[in-house]
Amino acid sequence: MPFSPPINIAVRAALKAGALAREHFDRRHELEVTMKGRNDPLTSADLAVEREILFHLKKAYPQYGILAEEKGGAVRADRPCWIVDPIDGTLNFLHGVPHFAISIALVENGTLRGGVVYDPMRDELFVAERGCGAFLNDRRIRVANAERLADTLVATGFPSRRPQWFERYQSAFAGFFAQVRDQRRQGAASLDLAYVAAGRYDGYWEIGLSQWDIAAGALLVLEAGGLISDFSGGPEFLQSGNVVASNNKLHAGMLAIISQAGLT
Repeated sequence: MPFSPPINIAVRAALKAGALAREHFDRRHELEVTMKGRNDPLTSADLAVEREILFHLKKAYPQYGILAEEKGGAVRADRPCWIVDPIDGTLNFLHGVPHFAISIALVENGTLRGGVVYDPMRDELFVAERGCGAFLNDRRIRVANAERLADTLVATGFPSRRPQWFERYQSAFAGFFAQVRDQRRQGAASLDLAYVAAGRYDGYWEIGLSQWDIAAGALLVLEAGGLISDFSGGPEFLQSGNVVASNNKLHAGMLAIISQAGLT
């Protein structure tokens, strides 16, 4: 699929950064590690991979804004903006679990224009561009077509950095557990969303994420024919950090479980 020049640059940046991430993964014992907050490690690999991504993005589009997990920044209304997570799944990375991703999104005038999620350990490249569809390694992908929650495998993420939400989260988890086939928690939101887009998961829900966790994966879901919303069913998922993603047949049922748990 031919993508626009900015998305091709994002793909190049993700691939280069993924190669660097693999090198650091193989030398995990050499990493410098600090804690940004509760259960929130920052490694020297995160910083190196982010520098690699930003080098390519800035070289090609110095006029674009940037919001990156480690560098900071902000999404601005007066220019296109990159949203970057250099290693989504840092805790997995640090512990030697080969499930993490590079995530790069492009936002313009408040609209997601492009999204790239790259799993360097499986060499799986998920790419979406507004109006062009979603792809995995150049193959078009679609969300699953399950019609009943009873037939689904859904993914979630624990609010391990925000224990004040855990009681209500447990209630929602129990609600899903009673209705779905099973749930998975793999620790990388961008890949959870990419897996929904690819039909591997039927749905995904999580509370308290950051924009860099969500942005690229959200466009993948939309361009793969799915729905993504906040916990009220509205479009403010990037602002709230609360996400529900699925096909259009399952979405209302997932939102109902979340509402019953008091998370809205």
